[in-house]
Amino acid sequence: MSYEHGMMAMNLEMPPRVPRTEFSAEMHWRLIKTVTDIDVNAFSEESVKKTAAIAFINAWNYDFIWSAPITHPELGEYITNMGHAVYADSGTDFDNHITKLFDDPEDVYEFDFYEKLGTRDKNELVKRFDEYYDTNVSTYHNAVNMTGIYITCISGLIALLGWDMLLLSLGLDKKRFGEFTNRYVKWIEQYYIALAESKAPVVMLHDDITWTSGAFIRPEWYREFVFPNYTILFDHLRQAGKKILFTSDGNYTEFIDDIISCGVNGLVLEPTTDMNYIAEKYGKTHIFVGNADTRILLGGSRDDIYNEVKRCMDIGKNCPGFFMAVGNHIPPNTPVENALYYNEVYEELSRR
Repeated sequence: MSYEHGMMAMNLEMPPRVPRTEFSAEMHWRLIKTVTDIDVNAFSEESVKKTAAIAFINAWNYDFIWSAPITHPELGEYITNMGHAVYADSGTDFDNHITKLFDDPEDVYEFDFYEKLGTRDKNELVKRFDEYYDTNVSTYHNAVNMTGIYITCISGLIALLGWDMLLLSLGLDKKRFGEFTNRYVKWIEQYYIALAESKAPVVMLHDDITWTSGAFIRPEWYREFVFPNYTILFDHLRQAGKKILFTSDGNYTEFIDDIISCGVNGLVLEPTTDMNYIAEKYGKTHIFVGNADTRILLGGSRDDIYNEVKRCMDIGKNCPGFFMAVGNHIPPNTPVENALYYNEVYEELSRR
């Protein structure tokens, strides 16, 4: 019944249980092996991993699958590689290869996106979105599926510039950097136009606009150069009747109202964003997903885990569009027994 409950929540129809999704748990191979009895680890064949991950997702009854396939590779060679710390099981994602695209902020301000990155064929983009969505539906047929865009605005600029050049260029000339941002959004808009014509009824939009501590730029800059651009991009999707979900890492509490006003239907959030504020102001009109704290699963007691799930349920249970999730992922170093207990408590408290 996972798809049914997920769509009920997407349509704000109050399913009989609080639906859920999770992030990264389907890459926690020790947990997956325990839950599914499939002999799998970080070095297993990809086909074995895929089979095991699907079996785990079914066992844990994900009601929707977070998905946004338009990511960094869309930028081709125009990417700054900042490397990657160990996150995945056995450190298979570690990357110490560092490259940068720009040495001088002047080159940033003058960057021409259409000259460097080119124009995309709309029909080909629509086809890509549809094929990706169809594959997801075939793979996860018991859940609500979606397609979407990861590099909406700020996340695209991070991929292009890396943090050092982004902060330097922005700090030296906020106006010219804002114009650079506008040009990026004009380029990425072609993906939004195509996404609006795709078959997926639910779409995921991602943009990491904040850090754990909150905004890393003055709020007025976001309100001049980010949120007006969101409105332009999201309008294509609204006119097409899509359910629009928005995700950002970090604490974006101060921008909740701004993001809602851009036309989204739902918010996916980490624990640092104030879910209680969302529930109180938008809990009857919008979807929201979160926001148990993974740090409690990593090092907390059983009482701590129970209380964290209860905190989320106390906030969201009376809201028809609430989905439970560990907001900042269930990484592979999470003790298996803690993850299992988290799921046990979720199942106990999810019944309405």
